[in-house]
Amino acid sequence: MPAASTTLRMLAVSVIASLTVTGCQTFEDAGVAMGRSELVNDLAARLDRALELTYSADYQLPGGQSAAIVQAQDPARSAYTYPGGRLTVTPEAVTRCTTTGSRPQCTLVAPPTPGSKPTVTLFGEANQQGLVTPPVVIGLLSAAALDPQAVIKQSDTTVAGHHAACVEVQSSSGDFTACVTTEGVLGSFAGPVDGKPMELALSRYSASVDRGAFDPPADADVVDRRPGRP
Repeated sequence: MPAASTTLRMLAVSVIASLTVTGCQTFEDAGVAMGRSELVNDLAARLDRALELTYSADYQLPGGQSAAIVQAQDPARSAYTYPGGRLTVTPEAVTRCTTTGSRPQCTLVAPPTPGSKPTVTLFGEANQQGLVTPPVVIGLLSAAALDPQAVIKQSDTTVAGHHAACVEVQSSSGDFTACVTTEGVLGSFAGPVDGKPMELALSRYSASVDRGAFDPPADADVVDRRPGRP
């Protein structure tokens, strides 16, 4: 079982365990706790499953801007494109590119430890530029599930022609809505991330990936800062 899958499943189990009904709770409290844990478990499992898929997803951002998530397997690779830049994670390197100048500027650093899941902090720049990533959404859902004051409502919708399950969360740390498609792809999100309002919606999904999707732009200036590199 991939390490990423194990991590997310352990996360879901820990959330459920933390919501176990104690003797002083009422039956109504138990229903709320179980409902919340089931929602987190289901959406986490869907996002978990997407980590094992090959797909391309385009997203519409406010103001007519766009973003994209591309993922492939054997080996596991992912690329996140957002206004002004791109983040690529492969077994060889983490590549951060800025695309606001006349030529893209890319920096290569050491990749995550083999078998580990990239940390949420890795996606900080993507978040700031409007692309909220699946690991960030998982973190928000988990935090809400552990908040005894949170109110979580479920609904269903269709995003870019794909069925999706949605949760509307009202919590002390901020209100947000997130939808995940049946395939496990992030369908939409609206709410604050690190204090910044964010909104995106899936506009196109494909089970294929373009060749070169994980390579730096052909005209990029590349700086390699990986250990042992000249």
